[in-house]
This record gives sequence, structure tokens and C-alpha cells, in this order.
Amino acid sequence: MNSNFADKPRGDILIVDDTPDNLRVLSAMLTNQGFEVRKALSGQRAIASVQADPPDLILLDIKMPEMNGYEVCQYLKADPSTCEVPIIFISALDDALDKVRAFAVGGVDYVTKPFQEIEVLARIEHQLRIQRLQHQLIEQNEELARSNRELEQFAYVVSHDLQQPLQSVTGFVKLLLLKYENTLDEFAFDYLNRIHDAGSRMQRLIQDLLAYSRVGRQNQELQPVDCNLVLKQVLDNLQITIAEKQVNLTYDPLPTVMGNETQLIQLFQNLISNAVKFVCPDTIPQVKILVRPQEQQWLFGVQDNGIGIEPQNLERVFEIFQRTHSAKNYPGTGIGLATCKKIVESHGGQIWVESQLELGTTFHFLLTAA
Repeated sequence: MNSNFADKPRGDILIVDDTPDNLRVLSAMLTNQGFEVRKALSGQRAIASVQADPPDLILLDIKMPEMNGYEVCQYLKADPSTCEVPIIFISALDDALDKVRAFAVGGVDYVTKPFQEIEVLARIEHQLRIQRLQHQLIEQNEELARSNRELEQFAYVVSHDLQQPLQSVTGFVKLLLLKYENTLDEFAFDYLNRIHDAGSRMQRLIQDLLAYSRVGRQNQELQPVDCNLVLKQVLDNLQITIAEKQVNLTYDPLPTVMGNETQLIQLFQNLISNAVKFVCPDTIPQVKILVRPQEQQWLFGVQDNGIGIEPQNLERVFEIFQRTHSAKNYPGTGIGLATCKKIVESHGGQIWVESQLELGTTFHFLLTAA
């Protein structure tokens, strides 16, 4: 087992050069260092070899008949199945423009002939190390994405399955309160009210978890969505809250963006609800919805006159279950802004926040123009 591991080649390298002597020198040098070496005397043969079995790295000469190194590199980089293979040019051409062109067509490095063996080996090792790290990063990202999908699926299933028994608990508590209101003593009445309130908080948490886990669970096809209609629906949903708190809400004419209408309603509703909720007592909420065009995007802002966010918490507010110190006295589950971030990012946009304590907060987000 250990012997097999020790004998494993350090990397699979394709050498492309129309001069047999150059191929022999490079091949002997790399084979002695433990590399597995393939050789090609022309650009066409090199392309066929790479397409049949992509190597870990290519050493490519520039001056070759019929198809030069630049053309070979361009051809390989245009093919999705071969574009990731790093290419080091080895050439007698020493002009700066030749080197610039080599990098422009997709080369990762350039070695000038006549070369030093130690230099070639160092550059090969450097590129192979970069490639290994890239592969590790891709694998880690895929594993992280898989774990996130499993976690979201778990959260969705658990939240969904918890709804029914919790509704039964709160429903029976409400029946007890209605039926035995006049016969319960003060302590029993207080305990049942506490159970009902705790159950209601759990229901809000479950509903928010379900909303969060639904975002991005499937590849969604974005359609043109009129944000004026989205806002109208949100204002209808929040009609009672807006009337009770006498909210002063103003907004610019809104554009049409590429999006998922249901999720955009959720995005605007979460942000406007926060703007209305997080104000000092006896303060009339002032909410402004701003918009201006960017390059192929629209920049939105939801501005309020609320309690503000501490500077050290500006990034944390988008993390799930995070409750900042200034928000401790306000009801909530700590999922709303995490859901907003997930919605915006699933639409290919960005979201960020600016805030001053006791002066107000503005949430900015970018959405793609229709």
C-alpha cells in the first residue's frame, strides 16, 4: 500500500513541441522527477490527446507549423471540457508582446528558451499546487452546498411536521380559556395564557423557518415583475399595522425587475415590517422606499426613522437567529433579515445596510432590471 502511494506520479504532463530533441530533453527531465509524461509533435495531436484524457498541465511551444501554440491554447480554452487545464508556454520568443499575447489567450505562465531545469520544475510545481488547491476548494464548496441543502431540507421537514401538533396545543388551550374562563383561578388562567403566548411565538418561528427554507430550494425561473404591484400587495397585507401605527410611508415609482413575485413580496414585506416595528415608543414611523437605476440593475432603499443598529452589528443582522442588543425589546424570530438576504442573493443581487443609532436605518438592495 505504502509502495503504491510512493510510486504514484506527481502529475500528468503533456509536452507539445514540433522539435523531437526538445521533447526528449523535457520528457527525460520530468520523468526523472517522477512525473507521468505525454508528448505531441503538433497542435492537432495535442488537442486530440487533451480531449481524450485531460492532463494535469500542458507545456506548450509557440512556433509550430500548421497550428501555433497560441491557436492551440485558444482552442483548448474555448472547450468547456479542456478549459481548466493550465498551460505554460515554453518558447524561444522573448519579446514582451509575445508574452502578453500568451497570457491573453489563456496561458498561466511563460518560460523562455533556453531554460534552466530548476526554473521549469519550480513553475510546474507552482501551477500544480494551485490546481490542487482549486480542486480542493471546489470539492469543499460542493460539500458545503450539499450540507446546506440537507440542512434546509431538514429545517423544512421538521418545521412542516411541527405545525400540526403545535396548532393542536394552542387550539386546545384557547378552548380551555373560552370554556372555563369563569371557573379557572387566577394562577391557572395565567398559566394557560402563557402556554398560548409561547405556542404563538413557536408558530411564528416555524412559519419564518419554513419561509427561509423555501427560498432557493429549487432552481427558479425569474420573470419580469412590476414592483409597483408587489408593493400594492404588501401594503394590503400590512394594512392593519400601518393604520394602527399611523405610518407615514412614501415611495418613488418602482421599476420592473427580473424576479419571483412571491419572494419579492416577502422581501418588501419583511423590510417594511421591520421599518415600522423598530421605532422608539410614541414615535410615528416614517418609511421611505427609494429607487434609482444602476447599470442593468435597480438600486432600492428602504429607509426608516427607527432605533438604528450598532455599528458592530451591521453585518450580523443578516445572520439567521441573530438578535442585536438594540432589538431585544422588540418581538421577532431573527429570521426575517436572513430570509431577505437569501431572497436577494437567489435573484443574483446584493443587500447591505447603513444605520445610525436613534436616527434610523436604510436597507439597500440590488435587483436585475427587466
